[in-house]
Amino acid sequence: MYSHLRPSTRNVTLGTLAETLHGSRIIGDPATILTDITYDSRFVRPGGLFAALIGGEVDGHDFARRAANAGAAALLVEREQDVETPQIVVSGSSRAALAIVSCECYGHPSHELTVIGITGTDGKTTTSAMLEGILQGTGHQVGAIGTVGVRIGNGDSYDLGHQTTPESNHVQRYLREMVDAGIRFAVIEATSHGLATHRLDGVRFAMAGVTNITHEHLEYHKTIGNYRRAKATLLERVASHGGVVVLNNEDEGARSIRGYADGADCRTYSAMGKDADIMAVNVQMAGHGSAFDVVVGNNVLHAMLLPVPGRFNVANALCALGLAEACGVPMIEATRALERAKPVAGRMQPVDVGQPFRVIVDYAHTPESIRTILTLLRSQYTEGRLLVVTGSAGERDVEKRPLQGAACAQVADITIVTSEDPRHEDPDLIIGQIVEGAVNAGAVRGETVLAITDRREAITVAFDFAEPGDCVLLAGKGHETSIIWGDEHRPWNEVDVAEELLRDLAERSE
Repeated sequence: MYSHLRPSTRNVTLGTLAETLHGSRIIGDPATILTDITYDSRFVRPGGLFAALIGGEVDGHDFARRAANAGAAALLVEREQDVETPQIVVSGSSRAALAIVSCECYGHPSHELTVIGITGTDGKTTTSAMLEGILQGTGHQVGAIGTVGVRIGNGDSYDLGHQTTPESNHVQRYLREMVDAGIRFAVIEATSHGLATHRLDGVRFAMAGVTNITHEHLEYHKTIGNYRRAKATLLERVASHGGVVVLNNEDEGARSIRGYADGADCRTYSAMGKDADIMAVNVQMAGHGSAFDVVVGNNVLHAMLLPVPGRFNVANALCALGLAEACGVPMIEATRALERAKPVAGRMQPVDVGQPFRVIVDYAHTPESIRTILTLLRSQYTEGRLLVVTGSAGERDVEKRPLQGAACAQVADITIVTSEDPRHEDPDLIIGQIVEGAVNAGAVRGETVLAITDRREAITVAFDFAEPGDCVLLAGKGHETSIIWGDEHRPWNEVDVAEELLRDLAERSE
């Protein structure tokens, strides 16, 4: 995935790095020069530092000898290794240490950028894309790191697969590339996992946007409180140097972490007319977008036409507009740029090959986002029945699965539960947990809720069921280009598959 990355151009010594790590000790020559950093032994370059990270399933220390044999100049470890290669032995987490030494190796690039972090359970990618579109549309070069990949201004772009926040050495390297490319603004999707696992340590965030905080990633955080606290880390970092926080005043989860923004210039927004610094009023929803007035303080600034549907996207737009204004873009220019911005791939993306029913592809994969999307489709896109194809990722939040099934059963007419990214879990077990939630919410097995393990077959069945005037939501995969089965990333493009199956349906119907 990261074979495209070039080595660092800033050589440092082992001793210099050790000085940045409190309580560490050096084994070997402190004058050893390091020219690269990696935590993957397959990508070790001669002269590089190999960081032995401890993960949920793999311990990087098991690969230390392989890294040494591949030419690593030094190792970053939690436990001394029986090799001749010089080592920094840290007193705490090697993952936290990796972030510190990465900042040093790449010359703290975030200090040369205006870095905006966007966090939340839902809406991070759309809000980030909106902000990126506004800044680009007003003449600024922008870099981005997030769910749909990495973009270095108008130049290089990289796919991150299923990862939103890369490991800290990659974050620092991408930021350095942005600086070298003359970019001023960097937009980063700051996930709770990325914040909690030190991937964003050392990034100087000038601003933060908070979309919402609902139910997600409890497989890692264990409790909603821990999840919210991880998100709040971003606000603390912005507040530490008096930055700007733009926060959703309608969402209870977002409001719950506002206290961590003390010291920042905290601005609120509301898409429902709730009292806030930035508001949308006179909102009129249409099938392909919405019209509303943006109000800042007591001033109606612009009657805006947002080319993406859903009140939740009005909220995302307000967050992006607030951040853009904090970046120095006049609100009137920001709204006009947003009206021209490109849509986000895999978000409320229509698929149309001439079929007599609607098909929408969306990344929605949390109970709240699925309920929100289905409610929108029910009210504005559906003349007949509403069908949804959905699943849930393996080795992720288990508690959300029945909640997801319940949301589908309560809003959709027919729910087809299928595989998303089972990883090493039994896909049928995951499906069963979602189905159970749907049944408990009133769905009938075999009638209004179906279990079909193969995703292509599930979509085929949904299209076979669909009648003129119906709407079919394909939820969960969005822009992604693979389905993870075990360790295998099987190629998958939801839009391409949907188009292929719709053409097959048309041929069978002739």
